[in-house]
Amino acid sequence: MFGTLGRFAGRRRRWIMVGTLLLVAFAAVWGTGVFGRLGGGAGFDDPGSPSAHADRLLAGPLGRHANDVVVLYESDHLTVDDPAFAGPVQRALESVPRGDVTRLDSYWSTGSASYVSEDRRATYAAVQLRSADDQERVLQLRKIQDGFRADGLTVRFGGATAMTDQVNRLTLRDLAIAEAVSIPILLLLLIVIFRSLLAAALPLIVGLTAALGSLALLRFVTLFTDISTFAIQVITILGLGLAIDYALLAVTRFREELSAGATVEAAVERTMATAGRTIAFSGAVVAVSFAGLILFPSRFLSSMGYAGAGTVVVAVLASLTVLPALLTAMGSRLNPARIRTADPASGRWYRVAHAVMRRPLRNTAAIVVVLGALGLPFLGVNWARPGDWVLPSSADARVVTQEMAGRFAADPGKLITAVVESPRPAGPAALDAYAARLDGVPGIEGAAVTGTAGGQARITLGYSMDPMSRDARRMVADLRAVAPPQGSTTSFTGMPASRADIVDMVTSRLPWMALFATAVSFVVLFLALGSVVLPIKSVLLNLLSLGAAFGAIKLIFQDGLLDGLLGFEAVGAVDVNFPVLIVAIAFGLAVDYEVFLLSRVREEYDRTGDVAESTALGLQRTARVITSAALLVAVVVGGFALSGIAFMKMAGVGLVIAVVVDAFVVRALLVPATMRLLGRWAWWAPAPLARWWRRHGTDGGGHTAPPAARPAEAARPA
Repeated sequence: MFGTLGRFAGRRRRWIMVGTLLLVAFAAVWGTGVFGRLGGGAGFDDPGSPSAHADRLLAGPLGRHANDVVVLYESDHLTVDDPAFAGPVQRALESVPRGDVTRLDSYWSTGSASYVSEDRRATYAAVQLRSADDQERVLQLRKIQDGFRADGLTVRFGGATAMTDQVNRLTLRDLAIAEAVSIPILLLLLIVIFRSLLAAALPLIVGLTAALGSLALLRFVTLFTDISTFAIQVITILGLGLAIDYALLAVTRFREELSAGATVEAAVERTMATAGRTIAFSGAVVAVSFAGLILFPSRFLSSMGYAGAGTVVVAVLASLTVLPALLTAMGSRLNPARIRTADPASGRWYRVAHAVMRRPLRNTAAIVVVLGALGLPFLGVNWARPGDWVLPSSADARVVTQEMAGRFAADPGKLITAVVESPRPAGPAALDAYAARLDGVPGIEGAAVTGTAGGQARITLGYSMDPMSRDARRMVADLRAVAPPQGSTTSFTGMPASRADIVDMVTSRLPWMALFATAVSFVVLFLALGSVVLPIKSVLLNLLSLGAAFGAIKLIFQDGLLDGLLGFEAVGAVDVNFPVLIVAIAFGLAVDYEVFLLSRVREEYDRTGDVAESTALGLQRTARVITSAALLVAVVVGGFALSGIAFMKMAGVGLVIAVVVDAFVVRALLVPATMRLLGRWAWWAPAPLARWWRRHGTDGGGHTAPPAARPAEAARPA
């Protein structure tokens, strides 16, 4: 089928190119409109969690009592008692439009000394916005933000809504910076790796097609569901990353076929029958890995799922149609006389494979121990949800939090709201007694009933500790353990409560996502390779490379290792969304490389029946593709390590580690060693499945029934 598709694309190349240009033009105009349709809020919360339930109740008649924005006014030499300080602030606060503001409290409106710093050179205004939706609150803040400015004073904006707005703005800015840094390096490396300017243009063409096509597809999805701003990051990484992988694989195989004497048409057909088949299978695994994110209820993760799966589908379709059309059009110019395929038996990776396979058990054990040790620190991880800690230390929201902790009696942004529900209204005495019991929980600093509506009551609690600390998680558990008034139930919301709910949601669903991705990858790898042993081995090896990346991330971002070099301030926690994204992207790419390598090993094994020789030949013919692809993907995602947003930096560093370890250690060293240990058992499948695969699994890809075992080979399966 894939060979036929390659032949068709070659013969209809002009129509395919014209159609692609029209689709790209349409996507560039209509698809880029998705930027105006992405959610202003981050969408980290679980809609089915107790904290989200409390938020929905507060959006009703009961109403919220929260400080969405904290506006901090500071002066180096004036105090709040000076008219030059008090006058501009009072005029600014009076001029703020009240249409989107429910409550605006300050030192002058309340007379409370808690609104003034100990040195009296700073004060703040606490603002509650009208909307109960986090996306709408961001838009409301943007409309009124300029009204808070006061001449002669430093004005900063903190609080949850200001933090979300600043994260959104910095994310788009850092995305542009990452691309500006990584793309020139990428272009240079493409020319060096492909050894041809013409060939280096292929992944860029496919990548541009995939990225713009994905934007158009994502805009279509926004017609039916909300999509987070951060989905654009996935499109950037995958669009270029997969285009590089697939173009490298296809061009390398195309050059091999031309060097073997094939015509351009025959080389394209054979390339798509082999490399095209591999692209389809590996793309299916990556798409399924991202589709697993849709199992998570938070908009942030489900958005990544839609964006990732859509990008993979578009990249695969472009690689199976546009790429063979371009290969046919460029023909032998992609394989100039100076580029010839050398004898694989004389190659460096061929020698490395045989060196590793001479002592397979010792080498396997050594690599497994090292990678396992790298993953051990991850057992001590402290999970957090994104908050102002993800921003640079100079960002307004981060500075406001630090100033509140160091200069004021309490932080107005540190509030937890308890919503009490009962069939009939609870008496004031019962509610006050319950609030007093909540106030006795360690970490709580004040609790008061601030509203009632029918059978619902609102209790507002202040707290003092870091909301991302382990102590804060215990505080939430203690609050939920306090017995509410008889016949009532209580839901808690606020940063510590939502953090606990998000962590519970991710950690409870991550195993199911991993099981889903593992099961589907098992099926796809069996269809690609005809073995039930290799899919199991692939999953186990992928866990090793992922574990090493997770352990490194814990040491770097939670414990502060290399924080000065990477330019961030460790807060003793790791974003709980991080492992989900890394599993989706890194697991998909790892399977990508596994299919690249073992598909070629299978070809050689079907031809020779020699496990060691087929493994060495397969590694020699694909190692340059795999390591080059990993290097280029590392450049693409490495640009995010320059971001000022902690979870973007975390994703960039984590993916670089995972991809490099997988390509250079697991695929290049551990796979040959384990293949030698398994021997012919690597290709084992139950007899019914083996017969089915021999009938249906060939697909013109060079796979045939394995040759009969020679006595010497069959005698040493492991």
